[in-house]
Amino acid sequence: MKLNIAVLPGDGIGPEIVEQALNVTKAVCEKFGHELNYKTGLVGAAAIDACGDPYPEETHKLCMDSDAVLFGAVGSLKYDNDPKAKIRPEQGLLSMRKKLGLYANIRPVSVFPSLISRSPLKNRLVRNVDFLCIRELTGGIYFGRPQGRSEDGNSAVDTCTYSREEIERILKLGFEFASKRRKKLTVVDKANVLETSRLWRQIAQEMAPQYPYIEVEYLYVDNAAMRIIQWPRSFDVIVTENMFGDILTDEASVITGSLGMLPSASIGLHTSVYEPIHGSYPQAAGKNIANPFAAVLSAAMMFEQTFGLSEEGKLIREAVTVAMDAGYVTEDITTGIFKKARSTAAVGRWLVKYIRK
Repeated sequence: MKLNIAVLPGDGIGPEIVEQALNVTKAVCEKFGHELNYKTGLVGAAAIDACGDPYPEETHKLCMDSDAVLFGAVGSLKYDNDPKAKIRPEQGLLSMRKKLGLYANIRPVSVFPSLISRSPLKNRLVRNVDFLCIRELTGGIYFGRPQGRSEDGNSAVDTCTYSREEIERILKLGFEFASKRRKKLTVVDKANVLETSRLWRQIAQEMAPQYPYIEVEYLYVDNAAMRIIQWPRSFDVIVTENMFGDILTDEASVITGSLGMLPSASIGLHTSVYEPIHGSYPQAAGKNIANPFAAVLSAAMMFEQTFGLSEEGKLIREAVTVAMDAGYVTEDITTGIFKKARSTAAVGRWLVKYIRK
């Protein structure tokens, strides 16, 4: 099979972790006889510094012409520390989502056995945790208009807007993923307060009879946040709106023991984007200490979701699991049985060697 991918390293630790994910991708393609073609593009602060646009048209064309996008992260202290900056790296991410029609972010939350002791929750709560968070990406308060500050700068407004079409397509995705798993879907909203949430719940209730084999439950977002900590094994597939999903997925990621372990896929109308959830972590940039596992596992999702290559994805997951069991990990998970911290590049080389054997 011919695989054409766009590689967008981005900012902070993005280039370091994407390099390892790309090396693993190359090794897998060599092993299974696939032809890999890839080109690199600018995004985020790197793109602002180069051309003044966090998501240049050249990068967008590259993404549109590719089968999939392997993405690192955006974000820079240079812009974080300037609240008056009119152009920000994160605008590039939002623009990419909008232009590519990336309406759904899929984040698997599962706990590796060797990482159970790293979770802030008790072992009995996190053992065998395995659920999906499906977050709507292109609607809601992040994109609603009007948005901005008053002329005197003393008041501000953000608008939350959702249409039936946006809600139906993300709920349909939720039902479809639930049908392939344990057949339970949790719809998260704030229907006791927000009109948009009441529309979400109404449409979910209208669609539920089409999937009689799916158990559907409805939770307010504050209750869902509490239950992720109290009883994470109760979830199979969670589907929710943009801002709630942003918050809940970061909360859920912590129970696995490290932000550096969780991949994600953003899918939609055009090219899908595969990225780790941890952000740019600029404090660690260039130090060769960042955990590449989430980026590597994102590549596994790319093989499975975009190209339908399940064996290739399975081999990558196996390599990550064996590396962790062997204690071949970066400094963020070097307590307990993990005695020695390895560099980002060293972990990447170990994974490539394992795949090639």
